[in-house]
Amino acid sequence: MESINDFMPNSNDWNNERLQTLKQLYPDWFTSEGNLNIDEIKKAVNPELINETERYEFRWFGKSQAKRNAFTPSNATLVFDEDRSINSDNSENIIIEGENLEALKLLSGSYREKIKCIYIDPPYNKDKDFVYSDIFSQDKKSYWEDSQYVENGVIIDTNSETDGRFHSNWLNMMYSRLLISRQLLKNDGVIFISLDNSEIHHLRKLCDEVFGEENFIECITWNKRVPKNDKGIGNIHEYILIYVKDASIKHEFTMRKGGLDDVTNLVSKLKKQKVAIPEAESQIKKLYKKNDFDRGITLYNSLDENYRLWGKINMSWPNADTFGPRYDVIHPKTGMVVKVPDRGWRWKKDTFDEASKFKDGKYQNIVELHDGSYMCGKIWFSKDENTQPSSITYFDEVESFLLRSIISMKSDGGIELEKIFDGKSYFSYPKPSALIQLLLGSIKSDSNDIFLDYFGGSGTTGHAIFKLNSEENSTRKFILIQMPEATAEKSEAFKAGYKKISDITIERNKRVVENIIKEKESKQPDLFTGDKKEDALQGLGFKVFKLQKSNFPRVDFAPDPEKTETENIELLKTYIANKELQLVNAFNKPELITEILLKNGFNLNYKLVLQTQFASNEVQLASDGEKETLICLDVVINEDTVDYFKTHTDKKFICLERALDTTKKYNLKHYLGDKFNAF
Repeated sequence: MESINDFMPNSNDWNNERLQTLKQLYPDWFTSEGNLNIDEIKKAVNPELINETERYEFRWFGKSQAKRNAFTPSNATLVFDEDRSINSDNSENIIIEGENLEALKLLSGSYREKIKCIYIDPPYNKDKDFVYSDIFSQDKKSYWEDSQYVENGVIIDTNSETDGRFHSNWLNMMYSRLLISRQLLKNDGVIFISLDNSEIHHLRKLCDEVFGEENFIECITWNKRVPKNDKGIGNIHEYILIYVKDASIKHEFTMRKGGLDDVTNLVSKLKKQKVAIPEAESQIKKLYKKNDFDRGITLYNSLDENYRLWGKINMSWPNADTFGPRYDVIHPKTGMVVKVPDRGWRWKKDTFDEASKFKDGKYQNIVELHDGSYMCGKIWFSKDENTQPSSITYFDEVESFLLRSIISMKSDGGIELEKIFDGKSYFSYPKPSALIQLLLGSIKSDSNDIFLDYFGGSGTTGHAIFKLNSEENSTRKFILIQMPEATAEKSEAFKAGYKKISDITIERNKRVVENIIKEKESKQPDLFTGDKKEDALQGLGFKVFKLQKSNFPRVDFAPDPEKTETENIELLKTYIANKELQLVNAFNKPELITEILLKNGFNLNYKLVLQTQFASNEVQLASDGEKETLICLDVVINEDTVDYFKTHTDKKFICLERALDTTKKYNLKHYLGDKFNAF
């Protein structure tokens, strides 16, 4: 709302001008937030005025509270949304619509040390408003306010650069979530974090604290190729930080050779057409030049007589500070000793002789190449002895190489998303699925591994997992979390019916699944007939869960200071009875079962089977592949149900506390001990 002050000319802010002058002269007197640190001035005047213990640490305002926030219990639960789920019976993938810190807390019990890999693309902390996506220019209410759950809710602060806590706000948000992330990762787990240069220096220090400096792997530079005017520089890159849970476990990150299919197809074509070897090699080099392939591809530029592509690998000892073995190697044509590398050979003589097929003083097989050089086994020799030989590696022997610290990506995430949504642009700056697929595919994983992205955005990580699984015939699983952040009313997304970012997340992955199924059906229609259909659909779908208030009443009773202690105790008993009655009368049984099982460490893909041996109560067996328990949410547990556990003391049993009288509760506790739990 405008006021008269909005139209009044501003006088010069002399205090701010003096502060800025001080900052230019003495930047070390100011905090990273831009505030003047009085202690620094005191130290400049008289160091004895300040009594402090100096040590290296990373500190910011609100750090302690952020840590407490990570480990306080959640007042929320997750509710299955069947209507927006796709093929939920055939898939264990999960999309959660909700505030990610609360959702992570709920997952931390069931999925602790079970997540193989986390990829996140958090807010870059660039613009005025602080929300959980790459769009910062719109004012947004918090998730809890939008959902009308402001009670004990989570407030998302705006984060303006004029605020003295601009960086602290971002660090607090990331700190609490990364602390839970570490708990969720398996011991051999990995986390990838995308970011630009706005906060990358802070993120590195933050991750060093959370994961440990020793578990830092690399800061990858992602070359986006599309320049962006950033302070007069054509900025074309972002970063991807990589940390592991435990670096003492051997980790290797590999990537499939880019252009592998292009090269293989060209060589196959040249062989079929019987193009002369020199001309064929020339065409291969032209392909490399045209596509700007990685050195891991372009070193393979020679063909043998069978059109098998190969490349030369240097045979020199690689370490400049030490020396390798030295021995004579005879040239296969001249019979002279070849040039020995300055630091010696990379291999021992026995290894070299075996690779070159050198036995009894001669080479067993010498092949002269079209350029006058020679191949002996898997060793290449020049025309004469003046050039040192190289080892030979064939292109088809190595389909992958180590993940590069600089990644160039032709794919455009925005164009990709527009194709999925029939040419419409509904989300700004999505990452290309090829980038996420490259990262997630760089680690060794199996079909049971779970991948997590709690800044789900447009759902690119889910898309990447579906593509990986489809190409490798695997069933990796994913969990995506995206806040139901409102889209702008004037946006194309809003006009198309996507009122929340999470609607886009869900719809994108729905369309990806539909396209994969359509493609599979066109290639193998018989897979989708009869009993085969369920197997064909395996993994092609997801379950949607929504974050909402807990089904269990929260205690907000406050004693009346004008009443006696006895009167307040009676008021508390009445309050508790009313809350319990509210729970029993109003609860949704499936929702309550999910919440109870989550609190008992079950994952969200649990199964329920009705147990017919119980005549007077509805008892179900809940199992998630690792744990199982009997559970009953009837309002009264009958005597014969209690009697069952006299002779089945190995079973676990969960029920409502209100469903038991004192005797039944005592008996169940007596028969089952810790295997009995009443809510």
